[in-house]
Amino acid sequence: MGNATLQSIHVHPVKAFRSIALREAAVEPWGLAGDRRWAVVGDGGKVVTQREQPRLALAAAEPMADGGLRLSAAGRTPLMVPVPRPAGTVTISVFGTKVEAVPATEAAHAWCTAHLGTDVRLVHLDDPATRRPVDPDFALPGETVSLADGFPLLVTTLASLDALNSLLAEGDHAHEGPLPMNRFRPNVVVAGTVPWAEDGWSRIAIGEVDFRVAKPCGRCVVTTTDQSTAARGAEPLRTLARHRRISGSLVFGQNLVPRSAGTIRVGDPVRILG
Repeated sequence: MGNATLQSIHVHPVKAFRSIALREAAVEPWGLAGDRRWAVVGDGGKVVTQREQPRLALAAAEPMADGGLRLSAAGRTPLMVPVPRPAGTVTISVFGTKVEAVPATEAAHAWCTAHLGTDVRLVHLDDPATRRPVDPDFALPGETVSLADGFPLLVTTLASLDALNSLLAEGDHAHEGPLPMNRFRPNVVVAGTVPWAEDGWSRIAIGEVDFRVAKPCGRCVVTTTDQSTAARGAEPLRTLARHRRISGSLVFGQNLVPRSAGTIRVGDPVRILG
């Protein structure tokens, strides 16, 4: 493990939109700066993800210097969306958890609605320090999270992806592989480990930042979605079901919670602390 390094960094400015690769990122208590602070919500304020709308993968959100976004998608005119003023919040639902968020502009709602072909709104998490606690079954007191599925960061390893693709190649749907890492929508990808090394981690350091490993990441239908076309297949869930079923979940990657602040950079050493 002495040669493990940070291979890539990814943020998703709007939850379920296309990921953006970065060379460095500030680590905040609730996740990487700029990661999943915005989301699309539908009826009753329920957050919409690629589980229900795989076409979200075809939309991009580029962060602006003032905190706003530039939305874009093939065939649609790009739209600049400012950070909404916190004049009033609406209640949204993130996997059953009620969270207060601030609605974006009517133009942003219309853009997202046109892209998906169903009535949705764009919202912004104005105060991640207080709005949403980490799952109490796996949290320490005071830990919060942005609009990510459940935890501030997700780590995966290149060695485990290679191992998974080797298993996939032996199965009934080998024609779907090999799969790229973006199927798993990680925040940080580590090179230089052995396959599945992350199963044994409880605490790691990436560069100057210390992280607690909260739990393995259970995977869903989003992993079967081609992030460049929004088409769905059977993999990797079929292969994970055969080889990576842990405590009832199909597992790939580990959820992280920062224990310190700082900046991580591609090429940083990754140390296993526990």
